[in-house]
Amino acid sequence: MTARNILLWSPSAIVFDCDGTLMDTEQHWQEARNITFRLFGLEPPAGFADRAKGVHYSECGELMAKETGKPDLGGDLADTLLTTFTALVDENPVTMPGAAALVRLAARHLPLAVASNCPREMVETCLGRAGLLSSFGHVVVAGEDISPKPRPDVYSVAARLCGVPPEEALAVEDSFTGMESARRAGLRVIGIGPRPDGAEAGLADLWVHSLADKELVRWASSWIDGQSVSAK
Repeated sequence: MTARNILLWSPSAIVFDCDGTLMDTEQHWQEARNITFRLFGLEPPAGFADRAKGVHYSECGELMAKETGKPDLGGDLADTLLTTFTALVDENPVTMPGAAALVRLAARHLPLAVASNCPREMVETCLGRAGLLSSFGHVVVAGEDISPKPRPDVYSVAARLCGVPPEEALAVEDSFTGMESARRAGLRVIGIGPRPDGAEAGLADLWVHSLADKELVRWASSWIDGQSVSAK
């Protein structure tokens, strides 16, 4: 679907990623990774932040161990990474530009869910402190029975819990890993950030620089108008 065509479509439900989409946590993940590397006396490999973006913390710990030549430390690195990140977020939870306004607008008439690779307690705490948790009917996180992104599980489950087929749901994502997950689940996708070159551009139906994008806000308002008309 092209950007022009998706702007003529209205979703029946919206599933938001949390990290980097609703909450400005990438800075905390980066700091947590750097602190964890230092605590273990390891040097961060060049470009590691880009490779780690959107990766489940347990897999990130394994990646940190692999790329520093310490494969036995994967579990310890993951545990330290999560503990450090949680402390940083608790000190300074920050929403992404436009996120709160868009969520509150959409929640008036559409079922909303969150699909995240982070632990449930962390996601719910972040959204709760930002005053957004009550806007979401469901929070779906990777766990024992739900595989993390880029596998499609979190988005498939979120769409099902919202009561709509995947093709009627919209995913909002900032990472290629998350976009791939949503695509594999059958959702249409808004990508947040500069439109990339190459194959990654096709991961999203529409690219916006932030959730405060004027075209996106106008489109979201049309969803509400359409729902209001249908309800009459």
